[in-house]
Amino acid sequence: MAPRRPAELYRAPFPLYTVRLHPQRPLAITAGGGGAAKTGIRNGVHFLQLEQIGGQLSASLLHSHDTETRATMTMALADDIIAAGQDASCHILRFRLQPPEPRGASDGRNGESPGVAGQGLRSGCSVGCFGGLLPCNSPPGCGALCHGSLFPMAGSGEKGPRRRKGTSPAGQGETQSQSGEVTVESLHSVRTDFSPDALQKAVRFNADASLLVTGGADGFLRLWEFPSMKKTLEFKAHDGEIEDIALGPDNKVVTAGRDFQCCVWQQDQLVTGLRWNENLPGIPDKAYRYQACRFGTVEDDAGALRLYTVQVPHKRERRPPPCYLTKWDGKSFLPLLTRPCGSEVISCLSVSDSGTFLGLGTVTGSVAIHIAFSLQRLYYVKEAHGIVVTDVAFVPESRGGRELLAGNEAALLSVAVDSRCKLHLLPSRRSLPVWLLLLLCAGLIVATILLLQLAFPGFL
Repeated sequence: MAPRRPAELYRAPFPLYTVRLHPQRPLAITAGGGGAAKTGIRNGVHFLQLEQIGGQLSASLLHSHDTETRATMTMALADDIIAAGQDASCHILRFRLQPPEPRGASDGRNGESPGVAGQGLRSGCSVGCFGGLLPCNSPPGCGALCHGSLFPMAGSGEKGPRRRKGTSPAGQGETQSQSGEVTVESLHSVRTDFSPDALQKAVRFNADASLLVTGGADGFLRLWEFPSMKKTLEFKAHDGEIEDIALGPDNKVVTAGRDFQCCVWQQDQLVTGLRWNENLPGIPDKAYRYQACRFGTVEDDAGALRLYTVQVPHKRERRPPPCYLTKWDGKSFLPLLTRPCGSEVISCLSVSDSGTFLGLGTVTGSVAIHIAFSLQRLYYVKEAHGIVVTDVAFVPESRGGRELLAGNEAALLSVAVDSRCKLHLLPSRRSLPVWLLLLLCAGLIVATILLLQLAFPGFL
């Protein structure tokens, strides 16, 4: 049976290009925007609180961070640090979450009166804006967020999206603005691309967040010490754009470029170049290029590591050839398995925390989940989005993440240029215990013998 249409978890007031989930907190961070063009489309980073309400996953807007004229195209997350790729630069942001004050906690303090959702309002603050029906006339410095207002509060600097009332079809979580306490601090900004059409296309932290790696349209790989953001290494890794970066053990870096190459680097030394089609002689070298690369662990084998790559056709044809998924040994970088994954061009790849599942998005808006062991497709929704899927991310498999899964085996978030963040659930696969299977076999044998005895008296 085909999966039902995915729930629309959140809708932003601008195109979405990237999404990340906090490994320990029920928090999703998504970002995008309209860029520097004066079209009236904002640029920002939105912080979404995830929670189970009535057995359904819901998202609430905690905070909207304005990025002025810069749209965030790529993003990496390390605890409470965000590395955001904006145009030709990488901006390092630190965010802090504070629990909201208990309702009534601010009563009678400093002349404040109880306000919206338990937030204190200064004397003279207007509450006529509640629900977004009227513009807010609050004085500068008012401490409350305007719930779902279409108009920013005077002096607050916040430009929250319009509140969307009601629920969505078939399990869609309600999205609303919340007055959560989130502060965002800008730590660094460094230029990471120097090509004529400068654009940072990929950014990754290593495992202990001591190293940040960036790649862009100029084909240069740049390594930065973190948190000082001192550049330690810079070299040309590809002739053309770097599409994706993956960091493996011993800080080995894998880069996928538009020059048909996927390379493994140790510092600035080339370790090896991957050849996914060496056992497929019918596929020419220049027919496919690498689109994405990701490392993943192996379930029940702590010492093993896998690398997954996506290969897409270099040229579009009337009858498009299939894209391919390849699984590699993450230490020897030898290909283990290659499978076709459909004729829709893959745009993004994600691997679940346990390394069990792979999430794929396509340029036509479709979303799929594959099992990593065999690369077999388990879940597929055609045109889940109306346009290209720009990023996908699995709900973490931490303790808090398991609570959000609510019995499902996996949950994948996808974002697209259509401004929507959608939720894809993979129900737990039901299996019979071995003892029950043996019991059923024994019962079947006994029933067969009894039927033969009834049909042929004296059989026994």
